[in-house]
Amino acid sequence: MHALRVNPTGTSNAELPLAEPGMYQLDITLKRGHNLAARDRRGTSDPYVKFKIGGKEVFRSKTIHKNLNPVWEEKTSIMIEHLREQLYIKVFDYDFGLQDDFMGSAFLDLGSLEQNRATEVTLSLKDPHYADQDLGTILLSVLLTPKEQQREGTMLMRKSWKRSSKFQTQSIRLSDLHRKAQLWRGIVSVTLIEGRELKAMDPNGLSDPYVKFRLGHQKYKSKIMPKTLNPQWREQFDLHLYEERGGIVDITVWDKDAGKKDDFIGRCQVDLSTLSKEQTHKLELPLEEGEGFLVLLVTLTASAAVSIADLPVNALEDLKEQEEILRRYSLVRMFHNMKDVGFLQVKVIRAEGLMAADVTGKSDPFCVVELNNDRLLTHTVYKNLNPEWNKIFTFNIKDIHSVLEVTVYDEDRDRSADFLGKVSIPLLSIQNGEQKAYVLKNKQLTGPTKGVIYLEIDVIFNAVKASFRTLMPKEQKYIEEENRISKQLLLRNFMRMKRCVMVLVNAAYYINSCFDWDSPPRSLAAFVLFLFVTWNFELYMIPLTLLLLLVWNYFLIISGKDNRQRDTVVEDMLEDEEEEDDRDDKDSEKKGFMNKLYAIQEVCVSVQNILDEVASFGERIKNTFNWTVPFLSWLAIVALCVFTVILYFTPLRYIVLVWGINKFTKKLRSPYAIDNNEVLDFLSRVPSDVQLVQYQELKHDPTHSPNLFKMMLPKLHMVFQMWTTP
Repeated sequence: MHALRVNPTGTSNAELPLAEPGMYQLDITLKRGHNLAARDRRGTSDPYVKFKIGGKEVFRSKTIHKNLNPVWEEKTSIMIEHLREQLYIKVFDYDFGLQDDFMGSAFLDLGSLEQNRATEVTLSLKDPHYADQDLGTILLSVLLTPKEQQREGTMLMRKSWKRSSKFQTQSIRLSDLHRKAQLWRGIVSVTLIEGRELKAMDPNGLSDPYVKFRLGHQKYKSKIMPKTLNPQWREQFDLHLYEERGGIVDITVWDKDAGKKDDFIGRCQVDLSTLSKEQTHKLELPLEEGEGFLVLLVTLTASAAVSIADLPVNALEDLKEQEEILRRYSLVRMFHNMKDVGFLQVKVIRAEGLMAADVTGKSDPFCVVELNNDRLLTHTVYKNLNPEWNKIFTFNIKDIHSVLEVTVYDEDRDRSADFLGKVSIPLLSIQNGEQKAYVLKNKQLTGPTKGVIYLEIDVIFNAVKASFRTLMPKEQKYIEEENRISKQLLLRNFMRMKRCVMVLVNAAYYINSCFDWDSPPRSLAAFVLFLFVTWNFELYMIPLTLLLLLVWNYFLIISGKDNRQRDTVVEDMLEDEEEEDDRDDKDSEKKGFMNKLYAIQEVCVSVQNILDEVASFGERIKNTFNWTVPFLSWLAIVALCVFTVILYFTPLRYIVLVWGINKFTKKLRSPYAIDNNEVLDFLSRVPSDVQLVQYQELKHDPTHSPNLFKMMLPKLHMVFQMWTTP
């Protein structure tokens, strides 16, 4: 399979007892490839390499474009527990926006390597389906170094836990390598400004362009600009920079076509290693394999936003660090670094009663903690349904209205991790310093699954910064599941929108009944109120009325006359949607009517999303006045008070004059400013009724395991078949 050139001196691993586990550090330099397979139409490829051990990806190289003899010269270090493991090397051709093409694979037998000596290895790439095909070679330089077994160097890999006594060690310290793999060195802030003179891809001489960005595994997709060759996006997003030496941002431009494959317009790259840090760079990038330019603003900033530590290391229990954190987010520093809103500390302590995902009746659980686009994970505790992690994660808060997501997975050797449960916790609902048992929910967050997780969370933030941040665009997640057609989801969104529309219809009927004198006392009161308001109306009365409505609802709530009702209709529809998803998962191989709607799939998804947006808009207005999120309702009261005072003391013509001057000169003062609407940005932070159901905290009942029978039914069926089969 491979040619191995070694120095005859040195110690061979063949002399060592490989049956005994030990820790080894494998330093690999991916040097170059030779005569690789051509996978693109132009007779070239865009190769990159993946390293896997035990079914887990441990390294991925950068992509070398349009080259069959690529030179990488990339280094990585991997901790190995058993030399029986094989290093699996796979080479792919990177296709923008499509599935990457397989270019060949090879294995490296770690037991054949010499220890403490650098060795060059030439691997011949093969395709298991076409063994005779020559796919080129890959040249590596490897160095295998033994480590002491107790040395702190364990990565997220399989570990055999031995019961030498009735006590079992259930947690391991995170190694420096593990931390390095998760913690980013900086943030790449990208502002997509515009495109110029793009290639026309549609018969009408125009295009519907959108842009895809990729940095490593991170991806971002811009919005679609219809019917233009000079699109103005004005979108801003952040990517994490894991490598100190920088990285390559791959950028592709596409033309959106409904009902068929999108057209490729062009591509370009940004080499981050060539950009200076702490400085904004304006880049005008010509598109390769196409026409036109993209205009970007790119800023590289250092980051200490996140950290991982074992439980004894607690920033908030260190008085000096606690004072520093409190000082950083005090009101005195309200205008310093407006993007740094607050500090979040999450203690992931343990879980109990998790679902058994393996055939042995156990699971190998690990925990993923996410805050917007920041994502960290614990180590894996093997063969345990009651794992203890005892880890502390810290994050910088950029938006106090963010939602903390904690997900528990079961690690599988040969396939992707299995979902065990999830909780979503709005930061504003957290009670500092309280250790709580959170009931794990299903993927849709609509109902409970098996198990609870114990967390202790602390949030410290600056209220003034948080208020200003509320009026700015919300950060978009660049790792989101794409929407799909769902009968239940379409019905749910339609019913939600219908309820919002019916509120307006009922209000119109009520007003019309006053005109018809269906109730003489009510019509008389309405007539007197109409005359009084019309005669005395001033513009400041509009925000004043909204202010009084908020105050009225507040006093109703504190007096115990809360008229807010639990939305059982939405809950029921969400449960029906979950059942439909379960049926879709079980019957995924069956071809139904929905699969025949591919041609109009995007239209259906668009209708689905529009219904959701309209319904969410109405629900968010309602929830603002219902004091669903007190912080936002108080912020609305402050804003309405300011507007009332301004409208009372300032003539309308001056207000319109200031507004017009600001609008006309905004592009002159800040050419690359991102347009936003403060009211819509505010409402985007208010949860809809669906989100309220998803964020609802379930009560922990130790004597009851919800969905237990539902989860055990497939296994019971399998056991029944085994007993009944002759």
